[in-house]
Amino acid sequence: MSGESARRFPPRVVPIGVVALAAVLFVLVSLLGGGEVGMPAWAETVAAMAAVVSLLAAVFPLPVRRRQEAGEGGAAGGAGPPPVRRDLRRDSWGWFAVAAACWLAGSVAGAVSPGLLDTSSGALSLADLFYLAAIAALTTGFIVPVQLPRDVGTWVRYIADTYVCVAALFVFGWVAEFGTLYHLSGESPAEFVLELLYPLVGIVLLWGALPFVLGAARPYRPGVWTAYLALTAFVIADVVSMAVRLRGDAAPVGDIGDAARVAGLLALGLAPWITPPPRGDEPAAEDAEFEGGLPRGRMIGPGIAPAAVGAAAAIFVAGHSLTGSRGMEPVVSLIAGSAVLVMLARLAGLQRENDGLRRAVGAGEEHFRALAESINDLVLICDLNGVVQYVSDKAHRTYEHVPDDLLGRSVTEFIHPEDLPHVEEVYGEFLTTDRPALRISCRVRAADGTWLPTESTVSRYTSSRVLITTRDLSEQAALQRQVTHLTFHDGLTGLPNRAYFEERVHEVVGREPSPETVAVLFVDLDGFTAVNDSAGHAAGDQVLAQAARRLRSAVQADDTVARWGGDEFAVLVENSDEARSIVELAERLLRVLTAEPYRAGEREVVLSASIGIAFADDPPSGDSERRSGAELIRNGDLAMARAKELGGGRVEVYAAHMHTDVVRRLELGADLQRALAEEQFAVEFQPVVELDTSRVTGVEALVRWWRGSESVPPQDFIRPAEESGLMITLGDWVLRQACRQVARWRAESWQVDLSVNFTARQIAAPRFVESVAQVLEETGLPPQALTVEVTEAVLVEDAGQTVERLSALRELGVRLAIDDFGTGYASLAHLGRLPVDVIKIDPSFVAGLGRDETRTLLTRAIVRLGHDLGLTVVAEGIERPEQLELLRQMNCPRGQGFLVARPMAPGPAESLLRTNLTTVQDTVPDDSGEPGVRLPGSALSPG
Repeated sequence: MSGESARRFPPRVVPIGVVALAAVLFVLVSLLGGGEVGMPAWAETVAAMAAVVSLLAAVFPLPVRRRQEAGEGGAAGGAGPPPVRRDLRRDSWGWFAVAAACWLAGSVAGAVSPGLLDTSSGALSLADLFYLAAIAALTTGFIVPVQLPRDVGTWVRYIADTYVCVAALFVFGWVAEFGTLYHLSGESPAEFVLELLYPLVGIVLLWGALPFVLGAARPYRPGVWTAYLALTAFVIADVVSMAVRLRGDAAPVGDIGDAARVAGLLALGLAPWITPPPRGDEPAAEDAEFEGGLPRGRMIGPGIAPAAVGAAAAIFVAGHSLTGSRGMEPVVSLIAGSAVLVMLARLAGLQRENDGLRRAVGAGEEHFRALAESINDLVLICDLNGVVQYVSDKAHRTYEHVPDDLLGRSVTEFIHPEDLPHVEEVYGEFLTTDRPALRISCRVRAADGTWLPTESTVSRYTSSRVLITTRDLSEQAALQRQVTHLTFHDGLTGLPNRAYFEERVHEVVGREPSPETVAVLFVDLDGFTAVNDSAGHAAGDQVLAQAARRLRSAVQADDTVARWGGDEFAVLVENSDEARSIVELAERLLRVLTAEPYRAGEREVVLSASIGIAFADDPPSGDSERRSGAELIRNGDLAMARAKELGGGRVEVYAAHMHTDVVRRLELGADLQRALAEEQFAVEFQPVVELDTSRVTGVEALVRWWRGSESVPPQDFIRPAEESGLMITLGDWVLRQACRQVARWRAESWQVDLSVNFTARQIAAPRFVESVAQVLEETGLPPQALTVEVTEAVLVEDAGQTVERLSALRELGVRLAIDDFGTGYASLAHLGRLPVDVIKIDPSFVAGLGRDETRTLLTRAIVRLGHDLGLTVVAEGIERPEQLELLRQMNCPRGQGFLVARPMAPGPAESLLRTNLTTVQDTVPDDSGEPGVRLPGSALSPG
């Protein structure tokens, strides 16, 4: 048969079809044979044979079926046939097959030797033994798939219930039929007992098998109940056959008893085939109630069946005794009395069990009450309508309600009116579903009228009651509010923090556009770092708290003031009429922050502020689309940074080029990293000369960046290098290259000094002094030939550490110069603290010579100050002849600038030094007595 045909006709169709065909044939033969013929004599033999074949086919599948199952398993799993597991049903079917085979043997033996009993000898015939063995095997088939109990008490109850049922049915049958048959038969009691052997054995096995049938596992139930119907048919057939035989009726061969036996045999043969096959995906179980991954049944008592059967039998017997012509037979009294005694014993056992259950329930109630009183939750037991039936003492301790006053009242009386609709809705859904528990959050009224936040769990207690446990969440709610406040507020100033401000900006910007102007102001306190360094962080925190109060008092109530971080604050303006009013607000904030000194510990400090403004709708252009919250915050920060770059103490409005500049600096920082690796930098040298003699006394090293054929101006990459931290590496490279070149020139007897500029980050770098000393040692340049140039701004930043490190360099012999002198802070103070050798006049002073009397006077004062202090003065930025002449008149000793010579590469600089070597008679000795380098002509050349 093909796979398609096998799927169309399952294996179970064939046995079912055979049994059905046999039943149809029996009916047709009976109908065609007429009433006198009845059931054919061979019908029972054929039915037994069909049952044997059907059951054996179920126990031992045919080879075709095995191959089909193996093929299906291999196709499904792809790994060969499925694993073979023990099927307890086949154990039952095997015993059913033994029962059918015994019945077949008995029918054959009966055909050879007719008659159920050998009355002449008073013994059972061979056929009777086969029939009894068949009934016993059939009953064993019910017991095999059941997990038998191991306790004696269960077996005692089982035997007692079975005896009561059998005794009741016997009494019922004796009064109704068996007593009459006994008197009609005229047999002795022993002979009549043999007549009753089949009915008695059948009734005993019928009731004895019932607990195993009731407890059969779900996969076995259809087949087990079919087999139990077959057993019932056999018992009915035995009773009917005995009654017909003892009454002496001329019954045909095919009487009702024979028809019942044939029907029972056919039902027995059908039992395996109406049972669904085991699923291959059923998981294997390790429990004792499972065998081979399939479930085992359990023995279940018949329940109230013994009492019901006994009561029915007692009523029938009582009625029959009162109305009948004869009283109860002695045997009936004996059996009925013993049954009553067993029933009374069972009732006593049940009463004892009931007392034990009552005590267990009482103990459980006590344990429940103790548990309910010991936990921190309020415990309620209510009916399905919410009426309180039990309440724990927690109602008084937490909610101050008297527990007795709550009994009989509905819980809805104590739920907040705003929460009640939701509670009723979810509770109604809970009652209509199979959910085991429901969790509800609502507010509950305490005795003093306050509403407390709670969380309740509703679970099913009984079929008509629910259990409610309610937890007070007041402390958790207060803690949550505190955590929320701490999460979104600054602990020092009490203002909203950065997270809250960002969320608020996103919320405001994300709303529908409105006529009001939305803007963000970023505020930074200039010089605040100096407060922390000088007065301590506690004083700095005091200043920040004062600044926060000033900002909060200067804005409107609906504006948001937040501490952004450090000494930065942010202000969100939501409902301004126009951009001009926001700019005026920024100027007012600037005045508020700088008008009065701040109290920092025991002293007062004066601070300025830098403020940046960014508009959500970009009002300066007026036609751009609304910005996102992140862009608005970024633009305000950029505007504030621009205000600080321009010196601080001012207000700046964001412009598009600010972001472009920042992006360009970031890109430039990345290019700087690559330029260092590819050595795109070069060092140029600008000569420094004596103004009177035009003699070159030194050179200043200047770094240049050639990005391909394009030269990047130093002012464009020095600051990005400083911000990115690359200035330290770049400065070390410039120092080493310049020292190596000047050392080579000095080795050729060209007494040229070297000046190198250093930034604050370079000086603050670890091992700064050691690295300079190492470069000098590696290149061979004498320390006295190196001049370190720093600006006055460098001296202001962390002056203590800077002065200490510069003094260490001075002790090595390195000379020190203050660059751009006259433009920084407290210049004279620095001259007193440091052993300075050189001061360099800022080019802004030199540019005003001859044109600005003030700058001319200041330049003259600086030159005179240098003479008086014994310092070398160098004028920077000499670009016009009149500037050179005035400096000579002021007796300024040295100078540099485009009029003297432009910065040049090492090659041209070396050529310039070589061509300007003069003869001995033209050589003017320098301060050391050694010849220097003189530029040609009486006037300095701009080239």
